[in-house]
Formats: sequence, structure tokens, C-alpha cells
Amino acid sequence: MKITRNIRTFAGSMKRASLTAALVGIAFLGVAQAQPVTLNVVDVAGNLALTQEAMESFAAKNPQLVSRITFTKAPAPELPGKLRAMQSAGRTDIDLVLTGTDALAAGLALNLWEPLLPAHAAKFPNLMDNYLPSARKMQDLANGQGVMVTYMPAGPLLEYNPDKVKAIPKTPAELLGWCKANPNRLIYARPANSGPGRTFLMGLPYLLGDKNPKDPIDGWDKTWAYLKELNTCIEYYPTGTGAVMKELGEGSRDMTVTVTGWDINPRALGVVPKQFKVAALDGFTWINDAHFMVMPKGLPAARQAVVLELMAFLLKPEQQALTYDAGYFYPGPAIKNVPLSAAPQKSQDVIKEFGRPEYADWIAKQPHAQPLEDKAMVAAFKKWDKEIGAAKGK
Repeated sequence: MKITRNIRTFAGSMKRASLTAALVGIAFLGVAQAQPVTLNVVDVAGNLALTQEAMESFAAKNPQLVSRITFTKAPAPELPGKLRAMQSAGRTDIDLVLTGTDALAAGLALNLWEPLLPAHAAKFPNLMDNYLPSARKMQDLANGQGVMVTYMPAGPLLEYNPDKVKAIPKTPAELLGWCKANPNRLIYARPANSGPGRTFLMGLPYLLGDKNPKDPIDGWDKTWAYLKELNTCIEYYPTGTGAVMKELGEGSRDMTVTVTGWDINPRALGVVPKQFKVAALDGFTWINDAHFMVMPKGLPAARQAVVLELMAFLLKPEQQALTYDAGYFYPGPAIKNVPLSAAPQKSQDVIKEFGRPEYADWIAKQPHAQPLEDKAMVAAFKKWDKEIGAAKGK
């Protein structure tokens, strides 16, 4: 057998103790691995801010498995087409994708992801029981083809400059009225490439009382009508949330839609002034958000095995504590029993200074809902692109 031949060759140049270690390493992975591998990680969700340090720690602790890890960031809408082309050509040089619900859904629709559960359930023992109760349903969105790594009860929320916005909208109708009275001062990003943008999109059906918040095509009559009206007082839609926060911070806009992490982190970084405020529309429903680890189809067995080890490592409490970061995906951890006190001191300091005391109350009292499932989400993005954003993209 190939594994036996590899072991015999290896044994000729190693002492017995080293041979034993090699055998243990092979059993650990379940495949023959003569050399450590290079892993290529692509982030389309901003997740590296939360997990890159942990991944670098994994590489440092496991030199027999990983020679190095490369990190690349890409826009979520571009990745599925690129991966599909790679897989059609019979080559996949991306080992791990860190994604939000957007590219996760697109990849599920195109059958791009390697099935992980239940095929590799032994690598993630008690996975569902380990997740936070409010986060468990988010894992269902992966259809067994991804593993949730970070979690955020997102929004939709409003963020505004208190020096410019004196009458805070409390309902969608008041938000529309404010927008029309202050044209071009409200901004949000294209939902297909923005967490706050898609959270706002998916939260409106609950606020407006649409007949089916889970059906964007046949159940969102009020939502689409509202967005078309709102479109009349919005200048354009940036392709990402970072551009939105830059304009808000510079004073080009006075209000945007946001989520907990995109409120805290830009203020901590100085992109948005610390004194800017958030507000919640009356009776809103939280649209929860999460980041997932997915493995593209077509990887060699040796690389698959190492990626699975890396995924399991990122779910350990010590690594999850790092995901508090600087509030980017607040709170961050997806698993239970990872309090803020377990996070690095710098994370604790950021949350203490830039967090919002009202978040705990809102999270506890307001209802929570999951994002749209993959096909419905793709359909919602396409309809928004065609009917709302087509003439105002930039």
C-alpha cells in the first residue's frame, strides 16, 4: 500500500522515536502526509480580523502539518464564479473560505462546497450543543456544507450623527420621511456585499408586516414598494460597508443602517466619531448573522485533512475568545462559555469604551430571526440589484 511504502521510506532516515511520531501524525490525519502543506485561505466576510491570529497560532503549533498559511481577501460576489471556473478546470488552489451568509448561499446554489456534516462529524464532537443557544439555528443555514465560526445578533439598526439628526426615526415611515426631507444624507451599501445592507433588507419585512418575511419574491410586496420609495432620496449604493462608514465619518452622509459590529469597530478605529449614536426602530426583529468556514470541493485528501484540523482548532474556547477582537463582529464567539473576561485585555478595553449598554437589553428583549435560506437570499439579492440598485451603483 502507498501509506506503507511511505512509512518504510521515511523509516530509513529516522530513528525509532521519530518513526513513532510520524506514525502518530499519519493516524492523526487519517491520510499519508509526507510533507507539511501550504494552505490558502480566502476571506470574503472580513473574518480574518477575528481568526487570523488563531490560524497563525495553529501553523506555529503544527509545523508537521502546515508549512505556511496564505491569506487573501476578496469581494463576496466575485468568489463563487472564480471557484466554479477552478473546479471546472480540475484545479482548486483555495483550501478554506471564510464567508458570511452571502457567498455561503451562492456556493450552496452552485454546489461548490465540500460536504462536512455528517461526513466529518467526529472532527466536531457535540457541535450543536457547544454553540450558543441563539446561534444554533444559524448552523442550519450551512446545510452540512459549512461550520459556523463566529456569531453576531446583527440588526437592523440606525447609526447617525447626533449633531445633524435631531428627530430620530422610530418607524420605517419616519425613516422614509427623514430621508425625503434630507435627500442624499442617508446611505447604505449593496446588500449582496454588505452585512448591514442585507440585514436591513431582510429586517424590513418584519418591520413592515409583510405576509411572508422568508419569501422575497411573493411575500415582500410592502418591502419592495418601500425600498423603491427610499431609493428616490438615496444618491447611490456603495459596493461595501467600509465605503459607507468612510462617508458617514467624513460627514458626507448623516445616517446609515448598521449592525452591532459595524457600529462598534469603526468608532474604535476612528473611522466614525466616537460620539455617533445608534437607534432601533420600534418593534424590530434581530436578523442574526454568522461567519462560516467552508471547504471548496476538489481538494486532495491530505489538504482536506489539515483544513479539518484547522477548523476544529478555531472552535476551541481559547481561539473563540480572540473573536471579540475590536468589536468588529460583536460579540463574536459562536460557542458557549466564552465570556468577554476570557478575551485579550485589549478587546475588553475596546468593548468597555465603544460598546453600547443598550445592546444587552435589546438582544434579550427583541425577537430573533435567521437570515433567508440560500436560494431565497440569492433571489432577494438579484431582485434588489435589478429593481433598486441597478441605476445607482458606484
